[in-house]
Amino acid sequence: MNAQKKVAFYTLGCKLNFSETSTIARNFQNEGFERVGFAEKADIYVINTCSVTDNADKRFKTIVKNALKLNDEAFLIAVGCYAQLKPEELAAVDGVDLVLGATEKFKVTQYLNDLTKNDIGEVHSCEISEADFYVGSYSIGDRTRAFLKVQDGCDYKCTYCTIPLARGISRSDTLENVLTNATKISETGIKEIVLTGVNIGDYGKGEFGNKKHEHTFFELVQALDTIDGIHRLRISSIEPNLLKNETINFVANSKSFVPHFHIPLQSGSDMLLKKMKRRYLSATYTDRVRKIKEVMPNACIGVDVIVGFPGETEEAFLETYNYLNDLDVSYLHVFTYSERPNTEAVLFDNIVPKNIRIKRSKMLRGLSVKKRRAFYESQLEKSHTVLFESENKEGYIHGFTANYVKVKTPWNPGLVNTLHDIVLTEIDTDGLVRFDFIKEPAFT
Repeated sequence: MNAQKKVAFYTLGCKLNFSETSTIARNFQNEGFERVGFAEKADIYVINTCSVTDNADKRFKTIVKNALKLNDEAFLIAVGCYAQLKPEELAAVDGVDLVLGATEKFKVTQYLNDLTKNDIGEVHSCEISEADFYVGSYSIGDRTRAFLKVQDGCDYKCTYCTIPLARGISRSDTLENVLTNATKISETGIKEIVLTGVNIGDYGKGEFGNKKHEHTFFELVQALDTIDGIHRLRISSIEPNLLKNETINFVANSKSFVPHFHIPLQSGSDMLLKKMKRRYLSATYTDRVRKIKEVMPNACIGVDVIVGFPGETEEAFLETYNYLNDLDVSYLHVFTYSERPNTEAVLFDNIVPKNIRIKRSKMLRGLSVKKRRAFYESQLEKSHTVLFESENKEGYIHGFTANYVKVKTPWNPGLVNTLHDIVLTEIDTDGLVRFDFIKEPAFT
């Protein structure tokens, strides 16, 4: 019967969610279900939710409505962070049939004995203290790059963040299993792996179910670099206090790791960093950027920053803006602060009005455009290797250099998932970079 059932998936949020969606999808396929695109008619729709901001919460209802337009009899399942934090709220959304929490989502097929729609969603959600074991995940077949989960949960107590409430304590995959999964990915022909987790610099804690570190993040990086068949390894977001010199120096001379780091800052104001309970001040962040640029002058550095946090005065915001303006970074991911239930910050005084939050967000997004353009300009006339993506976007194929410059060229399906040496030549009107092949591909 299952072979006739179609299932579709939609992922909100981070790379970690994408790795877990892909793993859950493989579980369905192993049970005989047919996976289809979310825009197609399916018998089951699985939505992997996020709750970093209230926008992700709001989008959930729209996604549910879109699925029901395709099939109003479809069985709708919600999993992920929002499902763990607000299971009853999701279960009450019209059309939702099943809500699974942090540990239950990996056993979703065990809850599908009956696909009859429910008047109100059925909830299976553990206490987050029970999310103390590790489930490995990786994505393949969804895009050119693979996302490899190496760590889950977080022991930090940042005052704005719900992730520890949604994912539990910090815990890690075993080094042996990470290497096994990386090898499996490489055997599929995927050429780039992105390491992901909630706090990947904390890798090694909880590796065998205990709180101590069996291995370090640096040891993980060293071990992954020895695997044959992996052309590129990319580190996703890593805390500045956990990005050590030994890792930076190793990446600079690595066989596979690329010169690209994404390092959360959140604020350039030390006063706000303390209120956020971050584990560093701006001087540490500055030091990390300088160290990277010292050994990898062409490295791309991305920054997470929050605007409108309680107590962010105009002076504090300008401190952040000027700090980032002067810092040698390549782009910003700007998050407008939104109050999250059960966080410490939701009780703080000196709330920033939402219209001011929006204004400040626009200013930083504008700065990000300038930063990215300046970084791209610094790379013109330099040679790079590009890995091409799989989508035809308005007649163009896009790709990324190792240091994360996004390039474009007229669509050619023969370029998909291939690596080519190029010279960057000019920045186009859309902000992407044109290039010349050093050696023309044989099929062009």
